[in-house]
Amino acid sequence: MKQETILAQAVIESARMILRPLRTSDVGLVEHYHAEKRLAEMTTTIPHPLPPGAAEQFVGKFLRADGVQFAWAMDASAFGGAELLGVITLDQMDRNQSEIGYWVAPGMWNTGFASEAVNALVDANPLDNCTIFGSVFQDNPGSARVLTNAGFDYLGDAEAFSVARNAKVATWTYLKRVS
Repeated sequence: MKQETILAQAVIESARMILRPLRTSDVGLVEHYHAEKRLAEMTTTIPHPLPPGAAEQFVGKFLRADGVQFAWAMDASAFGGAELLGVITLDQMDRNQSEIGYWVAPGMWNTGFASEAVNALVDANPLDNCTIFGSVFQDNPGSARVLTNAGFDYLGDAEAFSVARNAKVATWTYLKRVS
């Protein structure tokens, strides 16, 4: 049996979930959620249809100790909920900054879990960032509300390539100064 590697990274508790490091046992649910077209089309990196091995690759990149990309599973099992509701990430940039990213299982959309996870991660500030950026597709106003409700300020418009859509998509960019 292969030994599971979990990075030494913060475990963060909020009212309805624990943000914990991803683990190899999350691959099945990640694959299940990533295969959902509605979810894939709201991200830049998840392909649709989902090719074999993509979920393992997604989880695996966060199990390597590169010190640049960090991911937390939104785990509500201790509160009677699902073991994996979604994933929230921080990608370190230069000058003590990170970019936040998140997705929530489509069955959990509009339940406040994304907002709760973003607020908990920003409040904990586990990478001791001074600024956190976030970007959302303009046709996803729910994700924009998640950032603005967490105190992120609108920075400007841009565009990003969506693998699932095979197209450039207009985005809104936000920032939050945290320390």
